[in-house]
Amino acid sequence: MTTVLILASLFNLLLMRVPVAFALGGLGLLLLIIGGFSPLMAPQGLLGTIDNFVLLAVLLFLLMSNVLLKGGVGRDLFAAVQAWVGHLPGGLAIATVISCGIFAAISGSSVATAATIGTVAIPEMSKRGYPRPFVLGLLAAGGTLGILIPPSIPMIVYGFITEESVIALFKAGIGPGLLLMALFIGFSMVYAWLSPTYKPSPAAGWEERWRTGVRALPALALAGLIIWGIYWGAFTPTEAAAIGFAASLVITVFVLRTLSWADFKDAVLQSMVTTVTILLIVAGAKVFGKAISLYRIPQDVSMFISQNFSEAWMFILMVGLVLVVMGLFLEALSMMLIMVPVLAPSLLGLGIDPIWFGVFFVIMIECALITPPVGLNLYVIQAVGKASMQEVAKGVWPFLALMLFTVLLIYVIPDIALYIPFKM
Repeated sequence: MTTVLILASLFNLLLMRVPVAFALGGLGLLLLIIGGFSPLMAPQGLLGTIDNFVLLAVLLFLLMSNVLLKGGVGRDLFAAVQAWVGHLPGGLAIATVISCGIFAAISGSSVATAATIGTVAIPEMSKRGYPRPFVLGLLAAGGTLGILIPPSIPMIVYGFITEESVIALFKAGIGPGLLLMALFIGFSMVYAWLSPTYKPSPAAGWEERWRTGVRALPALALAGLIIWGIYWGAFTPTEAAAIGFAASLVITVFVLRTLSWADFKDAVLQSMVTTVTILLIVAGAKVFGKAISLYRIPQDVSMFISQNFSEAWMFILMVGLVLVVMGLFLEALSMMLIMVPVLAPSLLGLGIDPIWFGVFFVIMIECALITPPVGLNLYVIQAVGKASMQEVAKGVWPFLALMLFTVLLIYVIPDIALYIPFKM
């Protein structure tokens, strides 16, 4: 009964539009006081959360992605990919998905990926006769690759919560990320082939391919550096983020010469705002998590699950359904911080690998990013494409179905996620 009352109180606060950080932290502090525990646990939890080396990667990856965004790197990247694949059936859509995947491997941010590639892809695809709902839906869904293809900010947070290896989580995201890209590309080709308004693009000449490829080479080199450094153990994810940020400044200031002082200040300001938001939510969740642990709620939930969901597939199905519902009114990081501490103790008892569950959870919160009414990517693409929410929401449903199909595939074939981190 206590568990139900606490969860009901939390959701009531969220429905009353209390900011997530204050809903979690305030309710956690109240529970500590009511339970007779020392309220000093709250500031201790806040300090312990913010003073963390792993979370420093979030700030640095955000800085890097915003510098690249302001420096026009996404535009150069899209132009290069378009020059090579634009003449294929659905070529611009293929170029959009590949560009999203490459930029995701640099930034780790879904919003930055959607905004960067959307700015250049939406006008180009519209000119080639792609229906606007399809274009907007593709960009909103393609942006979600930013939190699946490593480096991924939500995976860093998941690793922080569960104390799992962030590098193993990054490796586990590669297979599902590539699979999702392949499904998006396949659907785009079929859609273009069936669309009566689609206009094929002429093949680019070798001179244009060379010119745009050279322009995009620094961004590709940066993605390669980050991926190589993390996977081969040259540096930690946090060190990779710091090196990536420094390299992004070199690329945009000295190589491409596209980043002005005003752009740099904007990038720092936007990164600061986003980082403070994330850290406040994480800190509030830490206080709430401490309180519910003292009330033994995770243990009670684990016992309830073990008594009522003896099969792993039933547990996964229920978690997936809950995430779909929560995604209608909560953003991705909040869902992770609320649910993972409660669910994590049940995983080993059901034989579910925590690394695999991290990938599953990230894909499901990807779905939340493109689910109305609170899907963050929908608002980003709506702003970039100057479109109505109805247009954007109409276009995302096929891609949402493909993402849920990917979840089914990684459940049936777990090695899609687990082969690279554990068998290579």
